[in-house]
Amino acid sequence: MARAALRELELDQVFWIPTGAPAYRQAPVASADERLAMLGLALDDPRYVIDTRELEPGASGYTVDTLRSLRTQYPQAQFTLLIGADQYEKFREWREPDEVARLARLAVFPRPGFSAKGANVVAMRPMPVAGTELRQGGNLAGQVPAAVAKYIEQKGLYR
Repeated sequence: MARAALRELELDQVFWIPTGAPAYRQAPVASADERLAMLGLALDDPRYVIDTRELEPGASGYTVDTLRSLRTQYPQAQFTLLIGADQYEKFREWREPDEVARLARLAVFPRPGFSAKGANVVAMRPMPVAGTELRQGGNLAGQVPAAVAKYIEQKGLYR
């Protein structure tokens, strides 16, 4: 998705922002350090930036708050929020969706069985599996970089 976004949307950078432990959902199976390590193993482009603001104490984990923080730090930047069509269908349920859309343009990636009607859709072959499915023990072969799959196996994550 990130490669397609860089190419199709002509982005300068893609920020990877791992979430902390937001109150609105169950805590991740992998620790923050483990998720950061996996990102480090997976990211292979100098235009990829790991941003840890959501891992800081007191971070809400809500997209709107993260975008506000980014806007404060980078007031001249034009942000694009990359989401799958599965999340786009739920977008109106997010905290302050109108403010999210004001702070960043939405770019939606196709997903089988989900509609992206009316969205700025990024041209790419739909991904057949969601990250949630992989974290629930799905087959990682060809879905994540080999180094990440090896790390997950060694650490016994997502079983």
